[in-house]
Amino acid sequence: MEKELIQIMTETLFEKIWNSHVVVERENEPSLIYIDRHLVHEVTSPQAFEGLRLNNRQVRRPDLTIATIDHNVPTTDRSLPMIDETSSTQIKTLEKNCKDFGIKLFGINDPNQGIVHVIGPQLGITLPGSTIVCGDSHTSTQGAFGAFAFGIGTSEVEHTLATQTLWLEKPKTFEILATGKRRNSFAVTSKDIILSIIKKIGTDGGTGHVLEYRGDAISDLSMEQRMTICNMSIEAGSRAGLIAPDEKTFDYINNREYTPKNYEQLVNTWKDNLMSDTNAKFDKSFTIDVENIEPQVSWGTNPAMVSDVTGTIPTPEEYGKSNEIQIESAKKALSYMDLEPETPIVEIPIDRVFIGSCTNARLEDLKDAAEIVKGKTVNPDVNAMIVPGSQMVKHEAEKLGLDKIFKDANFEWRESGCSMCLGMNPDILKPGERCASTSNRNFEGRQGSGGRTHLVSPVMAAASAIAGHFVDVREWS
Repeated sequence: MEKELIQIMTETLFEKIWNSHVVVERENEPSLIYIDRHLVHEVTSPQAFEGLRLNNRQVRRPDLTIATIDHNVPTTDRSLPMIDETSSTQIKTLEKNCKDFGIKLFGINDPNQGIVHVIGPQLGITLPGSTIVCGDSHTSTQGAFGAFAFGIGTSEVEHTLATQTLWLEKPKTFEILATGKRRNSFAVTSKDIILSIIKKIGTDGGTGHVLEYRGDAISDLSMEQRMTICNMSIEAGSRAGLIAPDEKTFDYINNREYTPKNYEQLVNTWKDNLMSDTNAKFDKSFTIDVENIEPQVSWGTNPAMVSDVTGTIPTPEEYGKSNEIQIESAKKALSYMDLEPETPIVEIPIDRVFIGSCTNARLEDLKDAAEIVKGKTVNPDVNAMIVPGSQMVKHEAEKLGLDKIFKDANFEWRESGCSMCLGMNPDILKPGERCASTSNRNFEGRQGSGGRTHLVSPVMAAASAIAGHFVDVREWS
């Protein structure tokens, strides 16, 4: 009994969530985990629903399943016919599937439509201590609320629809301890923190692990900023990212459309249970001091290839540190990006600016960008666009007059959706175009075939749009 008590008192946050959701546990084999919420979009779900039909199955818990249209949805005038036939087909297919199986859908004209990882939190669908899945890797965004949230494949989407459970190998735990205080909390953002972490641990540093972000530097962040951190956990190779809920979390969730009626009772439970125990043991640990972090700019083709804005592009040898694979990777990346080593970051010109995506398209992101843009004009050589993460974000921004600030500066003000993040809709880069992007991935062709993506924060993107090249946004704030 005493041994069992000690075990209970030494659990990490992830272990607590996992253990409370185990249906069937098998040693050295995947365990069957109960899923609290299943989020669905138009790209990864068609085959899953077809599988249900072929096997004459129903959705086990349609009341715990929420769908939206985000990946392929146009961000221009939605009263016009859709040009892309594949996108149109996928959207119509999801509409039919949701109708046939009794699933709530936030469709193309719904006031709650938006990127799935944006609308989940803002509607109160995302709750601390829950398990959340979606056919999209950046489901980890919702780990900012103390939820074990992760992406799944199409076959797993079908399994979750049919059973509300999922077979899963238990990940290991990885503590990311962020200490210190940012010297300029406006210009040095959570995007810069997570890019700095990935730069240090690598794109495979979190493989097989759930990252739990801890420390004063994390507690200091708003919920929107925490979502950015957890969103990009996937870029470190991890299964998911987690941040223990606190008063900021509880205040954010309160009085949302889908917030449970017994909210206050749940908060008391969350406060008592949803934190790693003081003496909990993590499988891995990494510490970063955020005091000296600068605004970050990616220069290569993965999110670990980043430099300080005051720095230069490294030589392949500097980047690779005697690792021949990494050296060759850097050479290939520089060739694709058409960049020369030792070029100052601030001398890199840009053609496009994209402020949007599930990483950085929330109201706070747009407010910060507007602070930079107000009273200025986009460089004539740059095409810049703002794509809110949801219709709710869009309407709230318009109430604050942010749309006017952006449009007066010659930014395009769009409808909500994934947009240019992934090159799966009309919002794509032309071959050779160079983009300052607030999204999460900079792989070859990610934003369009031959397109060159530089990952930055919203304030960095906004300032770069005005200047026509990268700048140290600390000098603008």
